[in-house]
Amino acid sequence: MHLNRRPGTTTRWASLARVTRALGAAGAVALLAATAAATAATAAGCGDDGESSKPFCPEGQIRVSGVCQDYAAGAPVDATGIWEPAPGTTWQWQLTEAIDPSYDVNMYDVDLFNVTGAELASLAGKVVICYFSAGSWENWRDDADLFPDAALGNTLDGWDDERWLDITDATVRDLMLDRLDLAASLGCDGVEPDNMDGYQNHHGIGLNATEQLEYNRFIADAAHERGLSVGLKNDLDQLEDLVDWFDWALNEECHSFHECDRYAVFTNAGKAVFHVEYVNNWSDAQGLADRVCGNYPAFSTLIKTWDLGPELLACD
Repeated sequence: MHLNRRPGTTTRWASLARVTRALGAAGAVALLAATAAATAATAAGCGDDGESSKPFCPEGQIRVSGVCQDYAAGAPVDATGIWEPAPGTTWQWQLTEAIDPSYDVNMYDVDLFNVTGAELASLAGKVVICYFSAGSWENWRDDADLFPDAALGNTLDGWDDERWLDITDATVRDLMLDRLDLAASLGCDGVEPDNMDGYQNHHGIGLNATEQLEYNRFIADAAHERGLSVGLKNDLDQLEDLVDWFDWALNEECHSFHECDRYAVFTNAGKAVFHVEYVNNWSDAQGLADRVCGNYPAFSTLIKTWDLGPELLACD
């Protein structure tokens, strides 16, 4: 999954803008109302069946072995020598189809599980970032059977093959460490962990913002311990709390949602913001670029289609 966003929450490869185009304004408003109600029910500790699936700790506390405990952050793991791109770093994001290595860019972002050894070799001389989902269970992944049933929450809206994960679960965390180990063993220079804002969604697993914050720092520290660069995907409400842990940020559709200014906390720290706006049809890419490019000179902005294939239109 990539895009998991509407203002204040998350949905996936279909943003609110895309849903609006599909349903019309009235349908989108109705969908927003239903989603807001579902999110409110989850915040009250309710899953799909209307009952609490796990204890919902108050803000400021996290679940440890099922018990709520106060949370106090330590210092970030030392990331000296790890890739920390500056604003304006060029890139390509390709998660589907055979990798096209011909683009003259600094960084490629590819799928951790799907990229082949030959494709990695073809990217020699470029920084390679490896994508994986850190917050959702995907039923097609090689390690899908290893996740405990008790750690699986609600399905992601519109994506029946993906479910939110209980990020406080010890087995889930061990499996994410395995994925980071895989990235390091393949020679990835860094990782793009996705679905790092499940607490804002109708997840059905009783997450709070503090637990998300602690988990995101856990992932960033574990990546740095393995010498991997790590980017923060979306999660706009926690940017200021996480900028010291992450080396760069990746945002989807902040132009569409009028929230790109929130990323000043990253660019002011000298850290790149990799930014994507989507089109349904590639024939519309130049028109969108004409509207978007030039508005965010500190960003590394791409126009892409939703499947994140080889097509690329970059804002200069």
